[in-house]
Amino acid sequence: MITYSDKSIELAQRLQSFMEQHVYPAQAIHAEQLAQAENRFSPLPLIEELKQKAKADGLWNLFVPEACGQHCEHGGLGNLDYFPLAEMMGRVLWSAEVFNCSAPDTGNMEVLMKYATPEQQERWLKPLLAGEIRSSYAMTEPQVASSDATNIELSMRLDGDEWLLDGCKWFITGAMHERTRLIIVMGKSDPDNPDRHRQQTQLLVPRDTAGVKVVRALTTLGYDDAPVGHAEILFDQVRVPAENVLLGAGRGFEIAQGRLGPGRMHHCMRLVGAAQRALEITCQRVQERSTFGRKLSQHQSVREDIAVSFAEIEMARLLVQKTCHRMDQVGSAEAFRI
Repeated sequence: MITYSDKSIELAQRLQSFMEQHVYPAQAIHAEQLAQAENRFSPLPLIEELKQKAKADGLWNLFVPEACGQHCEHGGLGNLDYFPLAEMMGRVLWSAEVFNCSAPDTGNMEVLMKYATPEQQERWLKPLLAGEIRSSYAMTEPQVASSDATNIELSMRLDGDEWLLDGCKWFITGAMHERTRLIIVMGKSDPDNPDRHRQQTQLLVPRDTAGVKVVRALTTLGYDDAPVGHAEILFDQVRVPAENVLLGAGRGFEIAQGRLGPGRMHHCMRLVGAAQRALEITCQRVQERSTFGRKLSQHQSVREDIAVSFAEIEMARLLVQKTCHRMDQVGSAEAFRI
């Protein structure tokens, strides 16, 4: 039987109170501020206000892994212990940012915690943990199937004491946000290496570096996901210092695997929460609406659909819990090994 630690339970209780007191009642305000914003990709006043409340309540950086607990007040959580918190945040699409637990920043912060030098952490990790800046992760490319990260083609080569980058990335989450200051870029630095998993390198590229050009904002299934946003970015003869490399040349694929495993599970945790809330709203709606002389909840087909949804959500929840538990036991790489 899967159980949560006392710390996880206590944080979940406090988080639930915060959601009920500050987040759920503010959903209409969030929608209004986003609709009226002059720049759809600028920070919303509501979010900035709630961030300060979350910090004051000790509900900040809840995502930080137990192994990196020195970077947060609560000492870090395992994947399983983080699950009920992420599920709760997922009940409102934008609420994870309130607690500094939103993608892609969480994954990028984990990368910096695990692989960055002290100097890199001082420059980038500290302001990210404080919620002062945002970041992006640039891996996906338009010309190749980037689900296989060994396919990426963006060129990276050392030129003296600098890295020179040339290539295009797209669907780069967060790249449109006004406060994004850092882009972690994955490219091909050693294309002739016989080990296809050692051909890639990851570099820290400041957003304002010469040659970093936003080609266009992109939508996903018709949504621009403002104020975070997604973008196509051209890296045109971009130069960054040699010390901006993460972990070392040829270790980009290794970093990607270490980042994407936990990061994707965070999405799963939040989506379970989103699905659960949708089901709860459905159950409320069918009690309020009537057709053909009786409430929707009294129609057999409606009840069957709700039952199927309940079962599917519960299966998803249990599978995510099991995966989180497995990751805590054997690590991300081994947990996802088939």
